[in-house]
Amino acid sequence: MGLTMHQRHAVVQEVSSRFQHSGKKERSEILNNFVELTGYTRCYAAYVLRMCGSRQVRIRNGKRIVFIPGYARRPGAKRHRRGCYRTRAFLEALRRFWALSDGLCGKRLVAFLREIVPLLERQGRLQVSDPLVREQLVTASAATIDRLLAKTKRASQLKGRSFTRPGSLLKHHIPVRTFADWSDVRPGFCEADLVAHDGGSAYGVFAQTLTLTDVATCWTETEVAKNKARVHVFAALKAARARLPFPLLGLDCDNGSEFINTQLMEYCVTEHITFTRSRAYHKNDNCYVEQKNNSVVRRAVGYYRYDRPRQLELLAMLYQALRLYTNFFEPVMKLREKVRHGSRVTRRYDEPQTPFRRVLAHPQISQEVKEALTRQYENINLVELRRLLTRLQQALFRSAIEAGPPPQPPGDFPAPDHPWRKGGTFRTKNNSRRHEQQHPLTRPGRGRLTSTTEIATLSPSPTQGGSNP
Repeated sequence: MGLTMHQRHAVVQEVSSRFQHSGKKERSEILNNFVELTGYTRCYAAYVLRMCGSRQVRIRNGKRIVFIPGYARRPGAKRHRRGCYRTRAFLEALRRFWALSDGLCGKRLVAFLREIVPLLERQGRLQVSDPLVREQLVTASAATIDRLLAKTKRASQLKGRSFTRPGSLLKHHIPVRTFADWSDVRPGFCEADLVAHDGGSAYGVFAQTLTLTDVATCWTETEVAKNKARVHVFAALKAARARLPFPLLGLDCDNGSEFINTQLMEYCVTEHITFTRSRAYHKNDNCYVEQKNNSVVRRAVGYYRYDRPRQLELLAMLYQALRLYTNFFEPVMKLREKVRHGSRVTRRYDEPQTPFRRVLAHPQISQEVKEALTRQYENINLVELRRLLTRLQQALFRSAIEAGPPPQPPGDFPAPDHPWRKGGTFRTKNNSRRHEQQHPLTRPGRGRLTSTTEIATLSPSPTQGGSNP
């Protein structure tokens, strides 16, 4: 475990006096020990020990900088930030691009801006009149972007529920694969999971979304299923497989009966697909697809209940457009390592890249596939794609709101003073008491439904033209 910056400053202040008053041989020994302890380069370590406590002045880009080697800023001192990022034009452009990116975090938004701005300029769909604003869009750091967008993206996350039910004894014939077994995997090995659109009530029949995520490239396909019946899940899985840009080599799922069944097992054997499952009650074994359930599905369709034919049609059309946006334009970061220092866990990620870029960089994918994807990428109008997604989302949300609260199961409910009871009561037609369950999307204090609803209000209207996203 390395030293923190404050600990290094303390070591410098302690060693510098002895270093400055020692001879050449003693200085060499002190310097060797100091370099090994702090990790500084030998040249910089000698400079810090020699100049510790003295006031230094440097000129950088025409600005006068005063500092004292070996000493941090005084407690409570504020950094003087550059005001060039506070211009109205840059903030408005940054909010527009953040809306276009579906509300990405700063680190992913940096990669998004550096790829999308040149693409829109090549396609003639972006014209920035101020060269300074254009330069700031592609050079701003992740911390600067997060700070400037802090007031815009105050979002609260709603937590869903799991409807996975144990499969049959057939699962003992399917090998287990954990999250640690995905090292050095080739494209085509995917994780699959379902997202329930129940609206807060598990009563009745409602739609499900099948999420299929490739572990190596993070390529994600989503397909709607009428319900959780294995016949509908199997049809959705075959449709998602047909849209993958590479062959499906392996399938990993949870222990639900919609996956652990004879039909899917025989299909995988016939198609030479490696079929594995996660450990029971170990959600992190499917960590790649579980993350996409929130960042892709929930952010796009929210937590409403979808159980009507028109809603299934809207979901199918939405997912056709969403797959293009998610795979070609949305950067993702993969966890590279995780180190624990006592009670603190440090996670390090790789550089944000879109699944499309990861496919192009992978050596095991054919050149024909890469060229076909590149041609498709150059022909996609990102601005119109976002507008199409917004229109479909608004139509889907409007349909769910018009349908009203989700249905509740019939039967008697505990009395109001029962310890199991939470919330109030209301009377039914036969004057019987029932448990009060508010619609999950209208509960007070839960914050915003999804980031997409706010993004829809920030997205440019179709009447504004396509020159500025």
